[in-house]
Amino acid sequence: MRSLHGIDIERIQAFSDAVFAIAITLLALEITVPEDLPAAELGHALREEALPSVAGYLLSFVVVGALWISHHRLFRMTKVVDGPLLYLDLALMALVAALPFPTKIVTEYHSSAIATSLYAGTIALAALLIAAMSTRLLRRPGLRDTDIPRTLFARSLQHAVGIAFVFGSSVPVAVIVSSDAAEYWWLLAVPVRYCLGRTRAH
Repeated sequence: MRSLHGIDIERIQAFSDAVFAIAITLLALEITVPEDLPAAELGHALREEALPSVAGYLLSFVVVGALWISHHRLFRMTKVVDGPLLYLDLALMALVAALPFPTKIVTEYHSSAIATSLYAGTIALAALLIAAMSTRLLRRPGLRDTDIPRTLFARSLQHAVGIAFVFGSSVPVAVIVSSDAAEYWWLLAVPVRYCLGRTRAH
């Protein structure tokens, strides 16, 4: 199925999958230790330098994975892509491709409210882009697969708004309370997503 701009949805999905894969690969490449270390200092280097990078990688892997799942499900239910939907997707890909940068910053400057806010803001904006795409598909029935219930697009919208709210609201938490409190705040994304899923199921 081709979009109104002559681009196959399959090609859009392939491009997006490649961006997600490259972003995850770049995240993994940030896990390093200094070269030519004496054997006696390796343990210290692993604890002080590698472990924070591993934690940042795992966090962003989960985030990128969740974004990929949402994106994949949304485009599987899409029949035609119009201009606004295409540009929203490109904006999302730009954020995903840039995610290794805020991940590196929040890993290296863990106690900084600015670093935590930068990371949280990036994720919130990505979730809002997913929400905007879901809204576009809800308002334009001609873009949707006719066999897909409208409620599935509404669920995608609710999930995305929930994630955006959790990460967006963690910014004032980081500024007013602490960056550690903001990072614990992110855990609310799990019950929020679960509760929204139960709401739609009933």
